Amino acid sequence: MSRLSNLYLFAYNSLQAFGWSVSLFQVLSGFVVTRSVDGAYASAGELICLLQAAAFIEVLHGALGIVPSGALFPLMQWAGRAHFLFAIVRRISEIQELPAVFITFIAWCLSDVIRYLHYALNCFKCCPPWVTYLRYTTFIVLYPLGVAPGEMWLMFQALPFIKKTDLYADFFSSIPFNYYDFVRVS
Repeated sequence: MSRLSNLYLFAYNSLQAFGWSVSLFQVLSGFVVTRSVDGAYASAGELICLLQAAAFIEVLHGALGIVPSGALFPLMQWAGRAHFLFAIVRRISEIQELPAVFITFIAWCLSDVIRYLHYALNCFKCCPPWVTYLRYTTFIVLYPLGVAPGEMWLMFQALPFIKKTDLYADFFSSIPFNYYDFVRVS
């Protein structure tokens, strides 16, 4: 990998690590101030949306061969999170205050601070073993925590709002697709 690619990847991953650190701080600060898990989206939702949107660049990194992952796996990871965040949480204000948002945001922030720090330090082969250890062990707990009581539970809780408002019916009107059923089976 060229030195320029390494510098670029170091900068990108460092900025993502910093952004997710700020998000974590905002979520935890909101929790400390309000003594409630209900304000996670209000505390950090817009920054998390920005970071998630920017993460699409990782699909391009793989497609262009800048990183060895290829494009498919980063696309699947990005699309899953983006759907959850943009199509459901950001769109349905009634669910933004639910504890599942707090759980998901904490899991995402912790895992991404560690992941992006690991990636940034590996650009120059100076990653301490403890960061690598954290990268691959905290994931074992944080991934299921973010998915099951976080994302999946929130999507289940969003179903009545999706059905009541017939969310995205206009968008999918020209094809035989029901968004409510899609969320229900996913």
